[in-house]
Amino acid sequence: MVALGAVIAILLGFALFYGLKGKKKSIDSSMKSSENRTCKSDSGRSTDIIIVGAGVAGSALAYTLGKDGRRVHVIERDLRQPDRIVGELLQPGGYLKLVELGLEDCVSDIDAQNVYGYALYKDGKSTKLSYPLGSFNSNVAGRSFHHGRFVQRMREKAASLPNVRMEQGRVTSLLERNGTIKGVEYKTKTGEKHTAYAPLTVVEIPSCFVGLALENCKLPFANHGHVVLAEPSPILFYPISSTEIRCLVDIPGQKVPSVSNGEMAQYLKTVIAPQIPHELQTAFISATEKGNMRTMPNRSMPAAPYPTPGALLMGDAFNMRHPLTGGGMTVALSDVILLRDLLRPLHSLDNAYSLCKYFESFYTLRKPVASTINTLAGALHKVFSASSDPAREEMRQACFDYLRLGGVFSSGPISILSGLNPRPLSLVLHFFAVAVYGVGRILIPFPSPKRLWIGARLISDASGIIFPIIKAEGITQMFFPVAVPAYYRAPPVK
Repeated sequence: MVALGAVIAILLGFALFYGLKGKKKSIDSSMKSSENRTCKSDSGRSTDIIIVGAGVAGSALAYTLGKDGRRVHVIERDLRQPDRIVGELLQPGGYLKLVELGLEDCVSDIDAQNVYGYALYKDGKSTKLSYPLGSFNSNVAGRSFHHGRFVQRMREKAASLPNVRMEQGRVTSLLERNGTIKGVEYKTKTGEKHTAYAPLTVVEIPSCFVGLALENCKLPFANHGHVVLAEPSPILFYPISSTEIRCLVDIPGQKVPSVSNGEMAQYLKTVIAPQIPHELQTAFISATEKGNMRTMPNRSMPAAPYPTPGALLMGDAFNMRHPLTGGGMTVALSDVILLRDLLRPLHSLDNAYSLCKYFESFYTLRKPVASTINTLAGALHKVFSASSDPAREEMRQACFDYLRLGGVFSSGPISILSGLNPRPLSLVLHFFAVAVYGVGRILIPFPSPKRLWIGARLISDASGIIFPIIKAEGITQMFFPVAVPAYYRAPPVK
């Protein structure tokens, strides 16, 4: 069911965008003359940019573009505080992006917890991996929090700007004329139909995950995320307030135990609970007995640009990765900064086709950072998941032992995971260093034919894990973006 849900979710994501692109049969002729330098909605307000969705990316983009003087209209389906179990862990690299956007106060007064690294557990052994924060100010760290509180603070910050209009409504279609998106049609919370026009429409769509909340307990390593290399899949713990800990349990396979009939609670208590640190077991079992759990599909989708004049996809609308590494918000905020910088030289957004061509550079420039975080998330999930294959299990053990070596062997990978050093070449080098280290462990003390075979299988499996992910992300764009013509796109001249 998880895999089927993932496929359906991805197809629905594509269907939503292209469904929204469906042509509106008629556009009131009285609106045509208002689409020169500025565009107006039914209310008569002029708008430069429409943002569909006020999640992390949408709210951050609205604020930064509003600060730059753009007139922004944000349409969000539900402006109440979100109640979701994703987007709760912001890596240090993401926090630095938040600072760059002037939004760092959005993690204040929401009981956010500082996160300084990870603790890794396997077969009763543990190791602590700290973020390499020595060269940064003391306030730089990861942050974990209730997603809804964080998003509400960002929405409030954006709405505080006089040129940002935040409105609750459900977008029903994108308004298209001659292949160019001119705006949106939407319904307000009272059901009234409205249209809004702008030279550029940005569409943001959120993602989801699986989890439950633990109360009245402490993590073994304070202010650290905890990853348990359990069977069949990794388990993740991190604080979301001073009294709550989020637990995410990855459940592989086509069939997910039912929450309603008690199968999920029984699975968690009998299969998962015995594998987690004993300090958390009582609170974990208590949470399952309360039924305090929700099930959502994991989704991964490489970014594939779909240039459309007048519209731009960003956030999870066109790029998702496995939530294990908590890199989603870092990618989203990095995209916001890149888009802001690309828009700053532009005085007018009216030439939709020139703007669309210019935005090809957005998809190219974002690739090294986004693809590194995406690849790490997908590869680490596969390596951390249990397997009956001896070579794959050796890779899993090698990864755990490699990180326990300390020094550059732990600081290198953790700097990539934290978003502080998202360099694709560093990721590939460390990934295969783990594989080579694993082969060395197998061959010592004597390289028998069986051990040589398992070692060869380990290298083969490592290649089979990472290369398909890199290929899907785009080898040239990821490693050699300067070789892509779009890298050199100049701002359009009026």
